[in-house]
Amino acid sequence: MKVPFVDLQAQYQAHKTEIDAAIQNILDTSQYMMGPGVLNFEKDFAEYLRVAHVVTVSDGTHALELALRALGVGAGDEVIVPAHTFVATAESVSLIGATPVFADVDPSTHQMTLETVLPRVTAKTKVITPVHLYGSAVDIDPILAFAQEKNIFVIEDAAQAHGTRYKEKRVGGNGVLSCFSFYPGKNLGTYGEGGAVATNDATLAETVRLIRDHGSRVKYQHEVLGGNFRMSGIEGAVVGAKLPHLDEWNARRRAHAAQYRELLADVAEIAFPTVPDFVEPNYHLCIVTTEKRDALQAYLKERDIHTGIHYPIPCHLQPVYASLGYHEGDMPHAEKIARETLSLPMYAELSSEQITYVCDAIKAFFGTV
Repeated sequence: MKVPFVDLQAQYQAHKTEIDAAIQNILDTSQYMMGPGVLNFEKDFAEYLRVAHVVTVSDGTHALELALRALGVGAGDEVIVPAHTFVATAESVSLIGATPVFADVDPSTHQMTLETVLPRVTAKTKVITPVHLYGSAVDIDPILAFAQEKNIFVIEDAAQAHGTRYKEKRVGGNGVLSCFSFYPGKNLGTYGEGGAVATNDATLAETVRLIRDHGSRVKYQHEVLGGNFRMSGIEGAVVGAKLPHLDEWNARRRAHAAQYRELLADVAEIAFPTVPDFVEPNYHLCIVTTEKRDALQAYLKERDIHTGIHYPIPCHLQPVYASLGYHEGDMPHAEKIARETLSLPMYAELSSEQITYVCDAIKAFFGTV
C-alpha cells in the first residue's frame, strides 16, 4: 500500500466542481490580480476568525515581514522567535534589518512558552512572535500579559494553525497582528502561494494594505515605501472555495490523529507532543519523536510510506545565522526535537486502512506487533 505524506490531488478531486467554477470565474472576468475573489475571501476569512480585518498578501513569509514593517520594527530592534520553527519566522525579521533572538521551546508541547521567552528579553525587545506549531497552539495568554506590561508587541505566526482553537477561540485574533500562510500543503491552501495578516486594528490593517501595493491608495501616488505583495485572483478564488470545508477537514485530521495515538499507544519508543486541554488542534502535522528517527523513516520509505521532518536543523544552528554566535547546546530542547521528530502522513482524505498500515509498520520496526 502506498501512503503519501500529503495528497493534494485527493482533495482537489473531492471538490473539483466548485474549485473549477471559482477558477473559471476569474478567467471569465480577467480579475487576475486582487479583484472580487480576493476581497471576498478577505471578508469571509475575517468572519471565520472573528477579527475585524484580514489583508491578503503574496505568501506567508511576506505576511510576517509586512506585519513587522507595519509596527515600525527595524534596525536595532530585537524580535524573539522560537528556535524550533520554519526559518521564515526568523527570516522575516532579518529581511527588515532587525535581529531575531531565539528562544527554546517546551520539551512536551514543542511550543514557545513565557518561561522560554523570559531569558531572551532585553531592552531592545520590540516583538515576541509565538508560532502555533504543527497546528497546535502556544499558551499565549501569559505571553500577552507579559508583553502588555513591558510594551512589547505580539505577532502570532499562525501559518500552520488555520481553524485551531485556543480556549475555544480560533487562533488569529490574539496578537496585535496574526500571520497565515496558504501554501498548497496547508490545511487551507492555494494552488501557488498566498498569505494573510489578520488584525483588529484598523490603522495597522491599512498600513499593511499600503505596503502590499507599492505604498499606494491612488494609482501612481505612493505614500510609503511598499512593494508588490498582492495575492492573485486565482489564489483568492481557490482558498475562498475551500474555506467552507476547513472545519470538516480539520475534524477529519483530529480523528486521524486519535487513531494514530490509539494504535501506537503501546510503542514505548515513540512519543507524541502534548496537546493541552485548552487547545483544539487542526493537526496540520502529526508528529512523533523517537531516538531512532532516521532508521524508522528509512524503514517506512521501503514500505512506500512517506514521512517528513519538521525541522531537522533548529534555527539558531542554521548556517545563515552563524554570525549571531549561537552554539550547539544553547537550545537543548529544540535541538533534541530536531534530532528526533518525524511527521507521519496526515491529510483529511487519509483512510483508516492507510493509518493502520502505517502503524503496523511502525510497530513492526520496534518489534511490538
